[in-house]
Amino acid sequence: MNFNDLNNLNMKDLANASMSVKLAVLAVAFVVLVFLGYWLVWRDELAQIDTSKQEEMSLRDSFMTKKRQAVNLDIYKQQLTDIDHSFGALLKQLPNKSQMDALLSDINQAGLGRGLQFELFKPGSETPKEFYAELPINIKVSGAYHDFGAFASDIAQLSRIVTLHDLDISGDKDGNLSMNAVIKTYRYLDEDELAAQGKNNKGGKKK
Repeated sequence: MNFNDLNNLNMKDLANASMSVKLAVLAVAFVVLVFLGYWLVWRDELAQIDTSKQEEMSLRDSFMTKKRQAVNLDIYKQQLTDIDHSFGALLKQLPNKSQMDALLSDINQAGLGRGLQFELFKPGSETPKEFYAELPINIKVSGAYHDFGAFASDIAQLSRIVTLHDLDISGDKDGNLSMNAVIKTYRYLDEDELAAQGKNNKGGKKK
């Protein structure tokens, strides 16, 4: 078969054409049918198949994630219990409002017990946080250098959470040392304070 055979092909006389011509016509018809089938029918179905495969992979990943969570559920529960216990232990280190005076007295006694002289012991304004309030205390004490260190150690060993900030130690011409610092302690908010804070947060969001 050559191109002349195709050019001279009479579709009405196709039955009498040579076998090679018939095969060529069939091949062309097959290609055309495949193209039309893909363009009109199969293209959308193939796209749907790809989408279904992606959904299947997503569902499979989700299933595997949930399966791992289910297998480790007891571990997660134990971790949550441990976190609750840890949080409870930390919360016990925060005094309530009525216990703050005793804590301030403990801080003061820790300094006096080390032979320090308080020239300033001034609690500042509380700063409310999510579930607790932070109270800064400005202090100025005079004494020996090693007594300052012992005082800081005693502060850290109190049953409540107390931290030292902005330490500044200076000496005068006679060799006397003084230390300026900010002591920060914390207390947890009571139910009324938490409720009031929640209302304030909601009011702020509305604005």
